[in-house]
Amino acid sequence: MTAISSASVQVEPSLFLYPDRDALGRAAARQSAEIISRALQTRGSARILVATGNSQLSLIEHLTAANLDWGRVDAFHLDEYIGIKADHPASFRHWIRTRFEEKVHPRSMHYLRGDAPDPDAEARRYASLLLAGPIDLAFVGIGENGHIAFNDPHVADFNDPLTVKRVVLDEACRAQQVHEGHFPDDASVPREALSVTCTGLMRAYHWVCSVPEARKANAVRASLEGPLTTACPGSLVRRHPCAFIYLDPESASKLTWRFPKATVTR
Repeated sequence: MTAISSASVQVEPSLFLYPDRDALGRAAARQSAEIISRALQTRGSARILVATGNSQLSLIEHLTAANLDWGRVDAFHLDEYIGIKADHPASFRHWIRTRFEEKVHPRSMHYLRGDAPDPDAEARRYASLLLAGPIDLAFVGIGENGHIAFNDPHVADFNDPLTVKRVVLDEACRAQQVHEGHFPDDASVPREALSVTCTGLMRAYHWVCSVPEARKANAVRASLEGPLTTACPGSLVRRHPCAFIYLDPESASKLTWRFPKATVTR
């Protein structure tokens, strides 16, 4: 694991506590819509990275209902399993297409093709698209093992030279996919994926992190109060200059300071 000295790089993200997942998602969507609107006003277009998974459901539901000019928004997503078809129920392309693209019809929706014949070439293709312009906003969830995108602790690199790479998923990450109901058992979960890297995520001007549920409590505490290290990739949020973290009482339950620094919203 690589550790970073927090003395010189640590920043304090904006932290918000909401009473339940729906209120959390509504607030995160409101913040996201404001960021996208500012990009549309100042640059005429916006580029965003959309996360998937159960933790993002409320955010995406409320965001897709927002009054935004989606015809000037170019969207990407964070990761995809290698070898999985785009119409597989657990495919992140399927998640994005049905919950986001088909509802708002962005100007463009760029997908990581997990079933591409050459995954490494696909990673390079996708990286070139991401690097072709600024990224205004990234939705960054935090996994049960602290992963961000599919940067599990054993593959995360805070100084990664790559923007997108091929990764092997660890046991905890695969178990989370089963627990969330995406696969029937561990044997069904693909062992590899393509993922935007930590440095790729850091290119986004803003992060909006929606992290509900008790099963995320340990990862939230490690991310916000533990060492700044790839042992918990989510701790990278403390290096981002403009990150917004949305929690509920369950995911915040193991934080030791009980929100003196947070905005608590009823």
